[in-house]
Amino acid sequence: MKIALDAMGGDFGAPNTVPGAVMALREYPHISKLFLVGDTPQIEAELKKLGCNDRKIDIVHATQVVDMSDKAWSAVRRKKDSSVSRAVDLVKYGEADAIVSAGHTGAAVAASMIKLRTLPGVDRPGIAAILPTETNVFVLVDAGANIDARPEHLLQYAIMGSVYSRHVLHYTNPTVGLISLGEEDVKGTEKTKEVFQMLKKTSLNFVGNIEGRHLFEDPVEVVVCDGFVGNVILKTCESIAVAIFQWLKHELVRSPMRRIGALLAKDAFTTIKDKTNYEEYGGSPLLGVNGICIIAHGASTPLAVKNALRVAAESIEQQVNPHIVEEVRRYHETTASLAPAAALR
Repeated sequence: MKIALDAMGGDFGAPNTVPGAVMALREYPHISKLFLVGDTPQIEAELKKLGCNDRKIDIVHATQVVDMSDKAWSAVRRKKDSSVSRAVDLVKYGEADAIVSAGHTGAAVAASMIKLRTLPGVDRPGIAAILPTETNVFVLVDAGANIDARPEHLLQYAIMGSVYSRHVLHYTNPTVGLISLGEEDVKGTEKTKEVFQMLKKTSLNFVGNIEGRHLFEDPVEVVVCDGFVGNVILKTCESIAVAIFQWLKHELVRSPMRRIGALLAKDAFTTIKDKTNYEEYGGSPLLGVNGICIIAHGASTPLAVKNALRVAAESIEQQVNPHIVEEVRRYHETTASLAPAAALR
């Protein structure tokens, strides 16, 4: 499998992406080619620091970088030689099987939509973020790709999230919940009420509306919402995880007895920290585009970049896109077959 990495993306650029790429090649031998897209001198300098001359690495020069202050769609059109655009081009022309970027999320989404288009039957792509609970992990979709989603988009998110949960996370029959203000089908906005009725008619394992408290108290495997709500949930969860460990650290050093207790429980704290660490999850797939695009955290460390490349490899290996196309086609066929019968009643 061949993967294109936006080497200039993220808060730190090549000093973090290149070491992450080298780590991935050492750990995942099934990656046969890794394209590092960006400023050649910077990339070569980082590879030299690491003493890496792996033949699996190809450097693809790009003269521009999309800045966080750039507007997504205009940046793709104005900065045609940006690292993210060139990386997506490699997927578009079949030279790479996937792209990974920790850069400007909007630009990665826009470039993928413009250059790769969406899969048949999919109107808008959605970012699928993986979040941990005490007993499992769940897919949150959309986590920020489409803030003005229509009801049919949320229906497609549910289908795509279920496919990803089943084929990558290996849940046999993933449960699906729709974020709303209450569990009853009459609660929520007009949009969520409409989506509720649409999801009820599918073959998905839809359990109904869920509230924010259900995310961790009574978790489902697929959580559906629009990109605005999803991004707020994602960022809030990230900040709470960091805050809790800061609070613990502050409280556990208040007395000698607490320090001893903290030392005895060190392994437990480490396990929980790893479980809530975004670096371990790597990146979030942009589901619905006609190619594989993995969105990594802007502050990605080399470890996070390595794991984002792992997520890309898993999506390639599990053939996520063909499964999405099949499930969306099946839904439309079922809907079409039921329509004449409904008209006769």
